[in-house]
Amino acid sequence: MSLISVNNLTFGYDGSLNNVFENVSFNIDTDWKLGLIGRNGKGKTTFLKLLLGEYEYKGTISKNVEFDYFPFDVKDKEKMAIDIAHEIAPNIEDWEIIKELNLLNTDAEILYRNFNLLSGGEQIKILLISLFLKGNNFLLIDEPTNHLDRETRDNLVEYLKKKKGFILVSHDRNFLDKVVDHIISINNTNIDIQKGNFSSWQENKDRQDNFELMQNDKLKKDINRLEIAAKNTANWSNQIEKSKYNTTNSGSKIDRGYVGHQSAKMMKRSKVIEKRIENKLEQKSSLLNNIDRNDSLKIIPLESKKNPLIIADNLQIIYNDKTIFDKVSFEIKNGDRIAITGRNGIGKSSILKLIMGNEIKYAGSLKVANDLIISYVSQSTENLKGTLKEFAIQNKIDESIFKSMLSKMGFYNSEFNKDIKQMSEGQKKKVLIAKSITESANIYIWDEPLNYIDILTRIQIEDAILKYKPTLIFVEHDETFIKKVATNIIQLKTT
Repeated sequence: MSLISVNNLTFGYDGSLNNVFENVSFNIDTDWKLGLIGRNGKGKTTFLKLLLGEYEYKGTISKNVEFDYFPFDVKDKEKMAIDIAHEIAPNIEDWEIIKELNLLNTDAEILYRNFNLLSGGEQIKILLISLFLKGNNFLLIDEPTNHLDRETRDNLVEYLKKKKGFILVSHDRNFLDKVVDHIISINNTNIDIQKGNFSSWQENKDRQDNFELMQNDKLKKDINRLEIAAKNTANWSNQIEKSKYNTTNSGSKIDRGYVGHQSAKMMKRSKVIEKRIENKLEQKSSLLNNIDRNDSLKIIPLESKKNPLIIADNLQIIYNDKTIFDKVSFEIKNGDRIAITGRNGIGKSSILKLIMGNEIKYAGSLKVANDLIISYVSQSTENLKGTLKEFAIQNKIDESIFKSMLSKMGFYNSEFNKDIKQMSEGQKKKVLIAKSITESANIYIWDEPLNYIDILTRIQIEDAILKYKPTLIFVEHDETFIKKVATNIIQLKTT
């Protein structure tokens, strides 16, 4: 066990008005399993790069372990997987690699295939076990679960449970709950570390936020009451002061010394109240700084006069003249929210594309109601480019509503003129989601919409779906999201 000490860390990108981190200090035990969370754009990957020494910064980062970053950059992907493993960890034996693969319920046969021919999940397994086998290193694992099916995620959960000494960036709440024992959260004004998993952190965060909101309301009322009292006291002091120069009804003079004393007493009281107001304003300024805006997203679905909208009977996708999953039959009616699940490569996205009208070979029957207005979120973001204004015009959506949805999902005004191609993957996915919920549609078809999207935005999307009840068919691997929003699940199984 040793410590990673971060002291007075300050960092900002060139040309940026605000620093990403300002005088941040904390300690990390190298035996911990930390989950790193925060809004997209808050600096999670930046923080990992700072630990790796890739950016210049002010302050100090002290450690006696080496940092390794996942995903590891493989230069020659045509090499065999076992050769890649030995390049990452030169001193390991083949039996050690095979032992680690067994922990992941994976056949050692993949070691003797070209790395580029492995599935995404298999590549992740090879890289992770190689990095863990290096020894005397602390792993920085950046979003390993994107695009992974449930079975592979479950394998990674069981594997990481047996490991220690890493920071895991993930937006999968269920994954974090099962793997980590500490949470490091990048907030608006600080970095906070708590013992526990995501759910315990969320419970503590909600409790703290509610306490601060109540304190804020109480202080607002106190300040308002004191401001009225200060104003009244000052008025009374002025009136008493003026009365020194008046006479009584009988024509006698007022005792000016006594009146002056009373006036000074009132003024002193007014100053005391003003000081109390200042103290309460100072207390108030320390509240709500780390409460994230959780503005409600809005969806305006269109109910179709046709019901059901889609009927599938003994449907199977055909690839290379073979069916790739067992027959499935289902109906989608107005208000249904259908999740399609199954392992990677089994044909989930193909069903969505088939409903969209793409030319895909299939068996069985699929009937889609005529004239349906469909809103689609693609799994890929690679073709996104141009400004948000240009994107809105190109897709014929209301620019102001579109940007409002992005703002609610954590976009800053300064980001509205950026080229989408230069945005992070999380921001690109938000662009696609914002476009979709800006559109009024009979059915929303979403293909892995939550990849790279932060937890708070996931919760916003869940809440909007539950509130506005759009007809939705989607592919997603976030188990928590599926449980919350799906009214039915179509499980694809291999033939």
